[in-house]
Amino acid sequence: MKILLNKIDLNEALFGVSNLGFVPTMGSLHEGHISLIKYSKKICKKTIVSIFVNPTQFNNKTDYKKYPRNKEKDLSILKKLKVDFVFLPNKNDIYNFKQKIKIAKKDQILCAKYRKGHFEGVIDIMSRFTKMINPKMIFMGEKDFQQLYLVRNYLKKKFSSKIISCKTIRDNHNLALSSRNSLLKDNELKTARLISKNLNNFRKILNKKKNIEKLIHLKKKEIDSFKNVKVEYLEIRNKYNLKKSTNIKNSKIFIAYYIRNIRLIDNF
Repeated sequence: MKILLNKIDLNEALFGVSNLGFVPTMGSLHEGHISLIKYSKKICKKTIVSIFVNPTQFNNKTDYKKYPRNKEKDLSILKKLKVDFVFLPNKNDIYNFKQKIKIAKKDQILCAKYRKGHFEGVIDIMSRFTKMINPKMIFMGEKDFQQLYLVRNYLKKKFSSKIISCKTIRDNHNLALSSRNSLLKDNELKTARLISKNLNNFRKILNKKKNIEKLIHLKKKEIDSFKNVKVEYLEIRNKYNLKKSTNIKNSKIFIAYYIRNIRLIDNF
């Protein structure tokens, strides 16, 4: 496993490498990240994993500072997985030129509505990484579904790299794995698991219901009543274009909520 600390290291290591898989992460690795890495290793000749807590995608400075970091543990996991390259860039190496990213008005929905500048930061860093690394494939999870949708639509216009979407990995209680879960207390983790199980069951009954908009409104109120929970949004949207939907077919339930001051997202 080669650890690459800057652009010079990166260029030297990747010279002549083809069929390269790229897994972008912000560290604090869990089974969700591991599943992406294993998939990349399975279908690509070489795999590179980046660890970079990107400051431009945080619309809250406190959130950026509190984001869980554990580089030693992450490197130990990556070594066991026999990853070919780990890219640990510094901020100056990444942000060495300016570029303007703008989200279309129609896409200023869900998380983009509530986290101003977040997806501009995500698309910016993904564009920079793709230009530097030039992977054949980029592996991203479906838990951050809107992120996956926006990044894919942006990158396909500029690069030949193909984005591979990978299913959300969940724990035994159906909660989507997330680095932020480590910030939850035990009772808060139980609440998050209860919400996931609740919404998973809710999706199943929507197949047989007609007045979906009213049911969504009532479900939002129900989850909002849980202790220390504040729902930011709960919506049904078409999974191909993210337009609002009143039919669960070809659609997903999207949620963002806070438990105390920890923000969690999911889709079902």
